[in-house]
Amino acid sequence: MTTEHEEIIDSTDAPAGARLRSKLRAADILQLGGVGLRTRPLRAVLSALGIAIGIAAMIAVVGISTSSQAQLNTQLEALGTNLLTAEANTGMLGEDTKLPESTIGKARQMLGAEGASGTAKLSANVYRSELINESATGGITVLTADLDLLDVTATRVASGAWLNASTGQFPAVVLGATAAGHLGVHTIGTNVWMGGQYFAVVGILEPSALAPELDLSALVGEGIARSEFEWDGSPSTVYQRVAEDLIEQVRELLPATVNPQAPEEVAVSRPSDALAAKSAVDQAFTGLLVGLGSIALLVGGIGVANTMIISVLERRREIGLRRALGATRAHIRAQFLAEALLLSALGGVMGSLLGVIVVLSVGALNGWPFAVPPELFGAAVGSTLAIGAIAGLYPAARAARTPPTAALSI
Repeated sequence: MTTEHEEIIDSTDAPAGARLRSKLRAADILQLGGVGLRTRPLRAVLSALGIAIGIAAMIAVVGISTSSQAQLNTQLEALGTNLLTAEANTGMLGEDTKLPESTIGKARQMLGAEGASGTAKLSANVYRSELINESATGGITVLTADLDLLDVTATRVASGAWLNASTGQFPAVVLGATAAGHLGVHTIGTNVWMGGQYFAVVGILEPSALAPELDLSALVGEGIARSEFEWDGSPSTVYQRVAEDLIEQVRELLPATVNPQAPEEVAVSRPSDALAAKSAVDQAFTGLLVGLGSIALLVGGIGVANTMIISVLERRREIGLRRALGATRAHIRAQFLAEALLLSALGGVMGSLLGVIVVLSVGALNGWPFAVPPELFGAAVGSTLAIGAIAGLYPAARAARTPPTAALSI
């Protein structure tokens, strides 16, 4: 520490007759501020831990949310947000309605349509074998599927093959990802019991992001659906790909186009909107957790203030000795304020590292990219320094008011 005497001014901190002003260098302030941390490392770490937990919680929550959002955006870019679905709505009196047989064909012919396909629910259940209790359906829905279904819904085959013009005429079935798990089917060629006969599993689908209802479905061709399940050709759900710039226009015109006699009986939705809504809910939940992290940060600040007050009480002799040797009240305030800032900064660094580790771990488990905003770390540093400054103000002022004679006489 270096103290330089410069000029004579009015100062109550100097001995009578001297009235000198001294100057403390920035390097000296940092060195003095680190004295308390170096001499009591365990106390410093435990005090900084409160702030570290708050910062870690904030970075982890925001980081997980942004990483999840980045994964969702990547997924939507790959799948597309231009998919519309049309389903039969309930009638004015609450009765069930049906889409016309020509719905898929009309949807394909609309201006801006890039493709259309659909499924229809059949009156059948699927079981692992004929010995299974009929009530144990597992919630699996039997559907007949248009051959363009996978292309339109951006769904992929995990194993085996999709239905074609040949297999669609015979007892062949493709299982959704969840349906295959419920039936215990993992091998292509396995037989399942459906509609009073065995069907051969020719394919298993990957989970479908835009058409999750396919995950719990058993899909058969239109030919076998007409011959074995008396399907009348009316689809239950129609999927339509539309040019991005015409989505809203097609969405408004689709009901009247496919069912001009009763457009109110056609319900149109956009699957990507559901994913976006889920993301919005996640963002709201993230805000709540960030609030909880802020409370933890505030508690950590209180812990720093408590530590600094105890430090002032324990080091009154040191304060008195420094004052007797010429240190001013400003020097003492700067010393203890610097110590509080260093203590908070230690907690900020610990919390940032812990938060990054949590985000990386969760991202690795879920296959998410690391997408923590850089400004988040700036906000973390700023908040820790602000907490440190606020927490150290009173202890620093109290230390500065300690009279040299009173401190040395203890």
